[in-house]
Amino acid sequence: MTLSDYGRIDRYRTRTVVGTPPIERADPTVWGEIDAPALAEFDDSGYAVIDGLLDPYEVGDIAGEIQRLTSDPDLLLDERVIIERASHRVRSIFDVHLISPLIADLVRQNRIAGMARQILGSEVYLHQSRVNDMPGFTGTGFFWHSDFETWHAEDGMPAPRAVSLSIALTDNYPFNGSLMVMPGSHRTFIPCQGETPADHYRVSLREQEIGIPSHEALADLAGKHGITQFTGRAGSALLFDSNLMHGSAGNITPFPRSNLFLVFNSVENTLLAPYAAPHPRPEYLASRDFTPLV
Repeated sequence: MTLSDYGRIDRYRTRTVVGTPPIERADPTVWGEIDAPALAEFDDSGYAVIDGLLDPYEVGDIAGEIQRLTSDPDLLLDERVIIERASHRVRSIFDVHLISPLIADLVRQNRIAGMARQILGSEVYLHQSRVNDMPGFTGTGFFWHSDFETWHAEDGMPAPRAVSLSIALTDNYPFNGSLMVMPGSHRTFIPCQGETPADHYRVSLREQEIGIPSHEALADLAGKHGITQFTGRAGSALLFDSNLMHGSAGNITPFPRSNLFLVFNSVENTLLAPYAAPHPRPEYLASRDFTPLV
């Protein structure tokens, strides 16, 4: 353990000048009691696949809402909308639960937030919400990373007591950029090398270079745990631990991929000052409204 500049014990030191060895996770994966059969393997694998979380009508309603948002010329000027460099297409829209009343209602439903409460063993709030859109032919992927590494370094999240829910709004095929994960990798924290530049988020949301693991660390994790892929029909979902190593390839197929992405954090794990960044990221990336979802 090391003492950070803020006088706190930093159990997950990262963004160092020189490389740091992997850290075995000291925190639990499951903090509460699981009663949903679909979540039974979450502790071991670090994720769970939920088939048919949304029915086709709900998928249609939400997909239509996302289409409305991406077609709004005023919203395209909003900093919460991320445009891909090469294609000039919308890559992500953040804070969608604050922009859309339809999505705001969805995230509060017990079948959605209730899964996070079971895993995290407490009330939860939304750390982040976004839509990730990967258009056909031009959609770019996300390199391998642990979300917790970024949330710890740049947002000040103390422990990996958070989960992400990715809901498919289009069919996720093995060939259109669907998410790849390393089962069991959530038990090992991989520190990253390189100090965080000021306003790093302006670059990292389009193409991340700081906060990604070394090739050697990734090869070691993949050798130990293997790689699997989340695929499923629209309406299916992937719930995964904040420290699970994951990434996606680009999409050169004609079939677009769109997912609603919700991050639930425990109200007992609220954000402090960043552990390895000059300033906190904006609220739309890391909410500091810790009001529990009801």
